[in-house]
Amino acid sequence: MSPDVDPTVLRTGARPLRDRLLALDSRLFAFAAARRRPVSEPVLPRLGRSADHGVLWFATAAAMAASRTPRSRRAAARGLASLALASLTVNTLGKRSVRRTRPVPDPVRVVRQLRRRPITTSFPSGHAASAAAFATGVALESPGWGAAVAPVAWSVALSRVRTGVHVPSDVLAGAALGAGAAFAVRGLVPTRAQIVPPARPRAQVPALPDGEGLVMVANTASGTAERVRALHDGLPLAEIVECEPSDVRAELEKAAARATVLGVCGGDGTVNAAAETALRHGVPLAVLPGGTLNHFAYDLGVEGARDLTRAVQQGEAVRVDAGRFTSDGHEGVFVNGCSLGVYPELVRERERWSGRIGGWPAGVLGALRVLRADRHPLEAEFGGRSRPLWLLFVGNGTYHRMGLTPGRRTDLADGLFDVRVVHGGRRPALRLLAAAVAGPLTRSPAHAAVQVGRLRLTGVAPGTPFAYDGEVTEVGGDVTVEKLPEALTVYRPLPGG
Repeated sequence: MSPDVDPTVLRTGARPLRDRLLALDSRLFAFAAARRRPVSEPVLPRLGRSADHGVLWFATAAAMAASRTPRSRRAAARGLASLALASLTVNTLGKRSVRRTRPVPDPVRVVRQLRRRPITTSFPSGHAASAAAFATGVALESPGWGAAVAPVAWSVALSRVRTGVHVPSDVLAGAALGAGAAFAVRGLVPTRAQIVPPARPRAQVPALPDGEGLVMVANTASGTAERVRALHDGLPLAEIVECEPSDVRAELEKAAARATVLGVCGGDGTVNAAAETALRHGVPLAVLPGGTLNHFAYDLGVEGARDLTRAVQQGEAVRVDAGRFTSDGHEGVFVNGCSLGVYPELVRERERWSGRIGGWPAGVLGALRVLRADRHPLEAEFGGRSRPLWLLFVGNGTYHRMGLTPGRRTDLADGLFDVRVVHGGRRPALRLLAAAVAGPLTRSPAHAAVQVGRLRLTGVAPGTPFAYDGEVTEVGGDVTVEKLPEALTVYRPLPGG
């Protein structure tokens, strides 16, 4: 183990470059310690203490998440993940590899000195690493939030020198390590900006600079008021129709009859109704995410009012595939996916409880109730033998895994269905979890996947629950699922616009 090094004391020997760097470090430390800024003198110690154990950054992440926008929540989560990795690296490798003592705080004014000095080694600065990791992680997901957090992170890092507990090289090394941790997290879990779907095939649509001609139907049960107001600020001539869930389909019909562009704000079920209406009337669709999941809007690259406003103002749109199912004369359209088996039962349980306890708790409760049931919700015939299935899922478009993240669609006009099967057997919860973790390309005995352009199921028991885009109906006999290639025109911001 090498002896501790005091960077404030010059050492002579056969390492002139190191000695010059240590001398520069000492001069910079003395310069920073001697400078007087009356406004910041009492603030810096408090700021440094607030960042102890990451408390400042956890509070910042909570405030960001409270804004209730998807990008803010992702930025907060990414910032905390980056902070965790940076802290782990500093404490397990950094401080044990270079056992540097803390600088002597004599040049620092008493008002700035910490009452309780850290007892750990000095290199690298853990506070600087955490600050840089959190700020960089946030900025990689949301540049706006990153710009707001960066001055605070810089002040925390600077305070470690100004209060006399680190020399500048400690802080610089910690900041570099923290930024590296944020980029490492991005390598494992890519940001949305890295997986923007391709802007094809492009569609010719009218540009509506003030929103005139856009009729936006908003489902009030999806908590859409705030998002609709934000859209109206950017498109003041757009017509906004807010309605209860029972009136959504009727209002969509009336809106499509008079609109140049049919808009919708709500969850997956509301978007499904709007897509079906837009297909029948031949009008382009503008989707503003307003529900809990919003898979279709997010996979398009529309995360909020700002994205949709830009697309509508500039006339940016693409054509995407839709799916259609038919069974005994009954048919429907979907833009996300459809399924047989355990998921339709989960949706029914969720809908049963969501009005009493809220959407997310109802989803958790529904999953627990369904997975605890000791029965197979679906059977299929293979090679003349009837076998139990827990789930058959048909996704509209191929789902791809990005790093460690769950699968996402990067191309909504690939002409394919992503079909996944989870076979029945013991321990259904474990099987479904394994299917979710393993992704769409697994070939294990418990689950399998294939990409096809058309699917036909025979011998489905009458009254079998069938879920599509969060809605549930009943099917029986023969069930056919087919593609409607590039059938739907949807506004979305194009890269570089």
